[in-house]
Amino acid sequence: MTLVSPAARPVLADLIPRPASAARALLVDAGLVLAGVAVVAALAKVAFFIGPVPITGQTAGVILVGAALGARRGALALTTYMLLGLAGLPVFAGLAAGPLYALAPSFGFVIGFIPAAFVAGWFAERAWDRKPWLAFVGFIAASIVPFLIGVPYMALILAGVLGEAVTVESIMAAGVVPFIVPGLIKAAAVALLIPAAWLGVRAIDRRK
Repeated sequence: MTLVSPAARPVLADLIPRPASAARALLVDAGLVLAGVAVVAALAKVAFFIGPVPITGQTAGVILVGAALGARRGALALTTYMLLGLAGLPVFAGLAAGPLYALAPSFGFVIGFIPAAFVAGWFAERAWDRKPWLAFVGFIAASIVPFLIGVPYMALILAGVLGEAVTVESIMAAGVVPFIVPGLIKAAAVALLIPAAWLGVRAIDRRK
């Protein structure tokens, strides 16, 4: 069993030599998945302010891991990330973790990270990660995915669990508008980083 689609173009993680043994190759994939979890967890703890709410590097980590690992490994890494957080490990943004975090208004975005990583990886497997402008388009698409799940989930928790009055305007103000500009910035940063890594790979290959 392989976690890489046979029709896909290589992503950065595929540059790591794979053992001939299927069992050892699976161990390599497992190590890459865990490394992806560590990257997202570390960036989730990086916070800065652009506007009234703190912005973390979490989404940037999701896109970065998805693009570097590919669609399947990226989605698996973010699934593992979510499960570890629900198990109580402090991998999410902030200090909250454990099974009750599923009742947090923001948990829907964590669920959305899984398909977001898949989408980023899908574009990378089509070589969109080799040029910054193509990478930016693909990574913006990936950045939108968590909102498709996170915003309805937020409304459901706020209204159904916390009993708050919810309107379209209040949800947009809480879960969408403050994150538009930071999302563009983070997608642009990863869209520069991944193609730069490919340039470095090509430079090394030319020197061999």
